[in-house]
Amino acid sequence: MVALDLRRLRFLREFEERGTLAAVAGALGYSPSAVSQQLALLEREVGTRLFEKAGRGVRLTDAGQLLARHARVLLSAAEAAEADLAALSGAVRGTVRAGGLQSAARRLLVPAVARLTVEHPQVRAEISELELEQALPGLRLGAVDLMIGDEYDGHPRPRPAGLRFAVLHEEPLRVVLPAAHPLARSGGPVPIAMLRSEVWAASDEGTGHHAMVVGTCRSLGGYEPDLRHRSSDADVQLELVRVAAAVALMPLLTLPADDPALAVRDVAEATLGRRLVVVTRDSPPAPALTALLAAVTDQARQLERSGSESTPGRRSRRCAEEGRVLGPQPPQVLP
Repeated sequence: MVALDLRRLRFLREFEERGTLAAVAGALGYSPSAVSQQLALLEREVGTRLFEKAGRGVRLTDAGQLLARHARVLLSAAEAAEADLAALSGAVRGTVRAGGLQSAARRLLVPAVARLTVEHPQVRAEISELELEQALPGLRLGAVDLMIGDEYDGHPRPRPAGLRFAVLHEEPLRVVLPAAHPLARSGGPVPIAMLRSEVWAASDEGTGHHAMVVGTCRSLGGYEPDLRHRSSDADVQLELVRVAAAVALMPLLTLPADDPALAVRDVAEATLGRRLVVVTRDSPPAPALTALLAAVTDQARQLERSGSESTPGRRSRRCAEEGRVLGPQPPQVLP
């Protein structure tokens, strides 16, 4: 009978997900040689080849793929057991790791962690600024426990199996122009079609925001935007509008309350919006994660009460109140 080491199975599962020893090493904080040694020990433990040469690297054999599938189940069961034991003890402690794009980290995660520190001092919360695409592998593998990503109208995001997606907050998009721009003077909605000759700022290529800006200009304006400036930092995008005469299409949560250098206008052709989506693994949450979910949800409720996102026809909503889930997964029930 083979005694499987869960730690080495995690290395195998990471390799299945990431595809190279270097990527596994970067994700887990080991050197590639240390990763290779651990996987070689796993091969010896099971008594069969798990890897074979593939060009300059290696790939999983049939046996490796089979064991990786079992590793997924075993690691998930171990995580569930830890969560159940923690819940049984009644203690809220441990480490919880969360990620979010910039606006979600600033307006939701940071205040939630501040509350968590006061209410549950035995919980160690770790926050990273991440785009959803960056966070998904870590979520699936257990390196990240909670992620707040975004999704724009008409631009759905991937929803891998094994994860739960629930809407946390909804808000409109606004055209942002320099205050002196001719289209800003009327104070009315701005047609995307009228911005054909403008220089645009958006988030980095490969992000949901970048895809939304390009898709909106194509669908509403019939043109490819002159997207010269790329930054996933909303403050950098706003500064490009103020100083470099760029234009942008941004969610309300990223905008300052009042800035005389900026003109913030509705989109004339359509009502466009963004949803912030909380993503967790589809498994029983540990008490520390449950506490963070509660704090994040309460912070979203406070945003609703503040009226910062209020506009006709759109509103913020909590996933606990609406139970709206994106994709086929069962709803995440938040406290």
